[in-house]
Amino acid sequence: MSEIHAITMPKWGLSMQEGKVNGWLKQVGDAIEKGQEIVEVESEKIAGAVEAAVSGVLRRQAASEEDVLPVGGLLGIIADASVTDADIDAFVADFLANFKPVEGDAEDQGPTTQKIEVNGHKLRYLKRGEGGEAMLLIHGFGGDLNNWLFNHEALAADREVYALDLPGHGESTKDVGEGTLDALADTVAAFMDAVGVESAHLVGHSMGGAVSLTVATRHPAKVRSLSLIGSAGLGEEINTGYIDGFVSSASRNALKPFLADLFADSSLVTRQLVDDLLKYKRLEGVGAALGTLSSKLFANGRQNSVMAESLNKLGKPVLVIWGEEDRIIPVAHAHAVSGKVQVEVFGNRGHMVQMEAANDVNRAIARFIG
Repeated sequence: MSEIHAITMPKWGLSMQEGKVNGWLKQVGDAIEKGQEIVEVESEKIAGAVEAAVSGVLRRQAASEEDVLPVGGLLGIIADASVTDADIDAFVADFLANFKPVEGDAEDQGPTTQKIEVNGHKLRYLKRGEGGEAMLLIHGFGGDLNNWLFNHEALAADREVYALDLPGHGESTKDVGEGTLDALADTVAAFMDAVGVESAHLVGHSMGGAVSLTVATRHPAKVRSLSLIGSAGLGEEINTGYIDGFVSSASRNALKPFLADLFADSSLVTRQLVDDLLKYKRLEGVGAALGTLSSKLFANGRQNSVMAESLNKLGKPVLVIWGEEDRIIPVAHAHAVSGKVQVEVFGNRGHMVQMEAANDVNRAIARFIG
């Protein structure tokens, strides 16, 4: 590699305008392989690692720990060992002289969320990418489309990818109807009709995995494949202490310990993440919606719908992804699946494995879909 490559502050999610450097994972002079995590940064919502886009040598750390940079700001330099320090100095000087942070509201930049009426109710969604075989990202209990902020753009590199807020969540209707998996799955199928998607690869996290499985059962022609991440619906066990605590918590101090159970590394639970969820929980209708869903899906300390035996009967390619340290739904559910199902388990990761190991999860899904 003869050219010089800038490592820049990524943009994770529509609202991210700046990030803070939490620490370097590689040191100047280290050989870097494409795909390696090289520096940890933190947005208001979540922390994550920046992955090398090219192979080479880490020649420069342009930002230090605790530095705050705008999106696109210079973090460091990767270049071949043969590139002179003078050439790198010139590159850095030119970058800094010409770099202009994005002005105005971050919400005005790039793709924006939209709302569409489905069966008389409004659903919010975000579409990225064009062409290819469509993909649909379905979040879990208490989540929203922002649960995919580390995944959506990468997965949309060669296809159109939709992420939506399920009923009762995000900015979608708070009317969950009967609150059953069948009702949620039918809403997802109707959403696909509304946006003109005949069939899609479904990627579901937690409750969203159970919803995806139910779509495949009730509307098989709409499903090309299933990628199930820390999925409900594959066994009875679930941490209902988390479910009940999430539903009932009304303050930052009460909610934060339950959110910490979502991650192997509890430091990833930022103040902004907690505040955003409290704001959501205070919206009119949310308490009733979450209460209905939890009573229908997770009553009596267990999952009410177990569909593991149906995986091989669906006639669809299935990928199961899990974090080994999942404290919400046990990783044993991943190990228990059989047949032609592909299974990927990531060590030292929790229930939000698509955030904690985003690059690995993105690659696993891309390989699986082909």
